Amino acid sequence: MGREKTAEEISIDGMREEDLNEIMEIEKVSFPSPWTKAQFSQELEAGSFSHFLVAKREGRVVGYSGFFLVADEAHIGNLAVHPRFRRRKVGERLVAAMLERARAKGARRVALEVRAGNTAAQKLYQKLGFARVATRPGYYMLTQEDAIIMHLDLQG
Repeated sequence: MGREKTAEEISIDGMREEDLNEIMEIEKVSFPSPWTKAQFSQELEAGSFSHFLVAKREGRVVGYSGFFLVADEAHIGNLAVHPRFRRRKVGERLVAAMLERARAKGARRVALEVRAGNTAAQKLYQKLGFARVATRPGYYMLTQEDAIIMHLDLQG
């Protein structure tokens, strides 16, 4: 199987409680301060405010994402892809699905923070139309790494 085919073999669906064990495996290898299973469960129960998606291949979670909708702004809070599936357009598919869902829910713009050192994610967001608007020094408490704030206007 070629790397380029992975995105075609991926399905994107709403996150469910039964996905959380696989999500936690990805969360722990992706972030220095991972969310807990309880935090994800709480967001799944939040209803119209929280929107979380999973990318699956052959029934297994290979990535996930989430955004929060406040008034007409979506804020992307989570995006992670299993290390074996990175650089195969899974993240791009997840972001595109989030943008589509945010637009359908009435969002007019999207915001996010990304680690200053995560240039791969920054390039992905820029490819999808996000613009860097500011830097938030020391935003990530555990590592004191800066956050790059990016925005996308969904109206244009």
